[in-house]
Amino acid sequence: MRHTATTPASAGDSAGLGPTLTFLFALSCGALAANLYYAQPLVSLMGTDLGLPVAAESSIVTVAQIGYAIGLVFLVPLGDLLENRRLILVTMAANVVGLAGLALAPGLGALFAGMLFVGATSCAAQMLVPLAANLAPEAERGAVVGNVMSGLLGGILLARPVSSFLADYLGWRGVFGVSAVAITLLGLASLALLPRREPGGERGYWSLIRSLGQLFASEPVLRRRGLYHAAMFAAFSLFWTAAPIILMREPFGFSPSGVALFALAGVLGVFAAPVAGRLADRGFSRIGTVAALSMVIAAFLVATFGTASLAALVFAAVVVDLGVQANLVFGQREIYRLAPNIRNRLNAVYMTTFFVGGAIGSALASPVLEGFGWIGVCVLGMGMPAAALLYFAVADGAGD
Repeated sequence: MRHTATTPASAGDSAGLGPTLTFLFALSCGALAANLYYAQPLVSLMGTDLGLPVAAESSIVTVAQIGYAIGLVFLVPLGDLLENRRLILVTMAANVVGLAGLALAPGLGALFAGMLFVGATSCAAQMLVPLAANLAPEAERGAVVGNVMSGLLGGILLARPVSSFLADYLGWRGVFGVSAVAITLLGLASLALLPRREPGGERGYWSLIRSLGQLFASEPVLRRRGLYHAAMFAAFSLFWTAAPIILMREPFGFSPSGVALFALAGVLGVFAAPVAGRLADRGFSRIGTVAALSMVIAAFLVATFGTASLAALVFAAVVVDLGVQANLVFGQREIYRLAPNIRNRLNAVYMTTFFVGGAIGSALASPVLEGFGWIGVCVLGMGMPAAALLYFAVADGAGD
């Protein structure tokens, strides 16, 4: 039965989401976020099919990331202005159109336009997360956000191995076709189950967008949490960009399918999100943040043995993902306490900040690996969360 009751903008009054709706939120977030990562192991197939030079193949993924950043800045804040259910459904419908266009792309122009559009509309995932936070009671908000984020993170971590395996049977176009079907089904379920929520925003659109920079400058918790996780996501992207290159070299000599199997080790990171959410609800965000940052430093320390030990790389992959995903949820729990009526904008600023960190980590992976080897990658990987830990120690005195 369709939910027609309107949830007030003053969040926390709800009796909770319930298991069915929580599962829908988590599954939808995961499917939408996965769209950004399906292409990573497929760029060679896509480039060869459409005549893209080898040196430019990675630009396929870059365009999707640019699109996502555009969506975070220009679409996600609309959740503080427009009725949330309608906004999410329209954005998901647009995402399906973009995915269908990718599956049928006749040439490079259509491919890049499709990747940009799919990236932008996949930000519907970041509209669902603050909606879940708004619907959840205050005492359970961390747990609810953690459960939803476990679905989103599962989508990110499963996207690469899933697309690799599907492409063997359906080709790269089939991967995006399957995603279009999945988002369509989830959109229909959302049409039936998502409750309405009127945010009660009074700002105009451009005033809303301009307020993003003001929020970053004026909200110290948002700024600190965004920068902590920018360092963590940079380390995450550094590891997952450089590790597959190492695995395809001697002594390992992995095939792309072997790398896909290795990537499954990171899926264990999804279990960190709900645990971190519950710890945050019990007031352990500060010590949890220290633990998460320290875990990633330790993971890269163990990874220094990775050129000779596959076990060291697998251990590092699991622990990096656990630490990064836990820190993400601790950060979200803290920023969602700031102001219920601007949670979409808070989420947009938080995500954009650490997304920039991730892009920096990916960009540094190849030149650092080429110039300083795997040890250089590991030292840089330790340095990023170590800098965040130092910043946390300084900011802690300011009352983070």
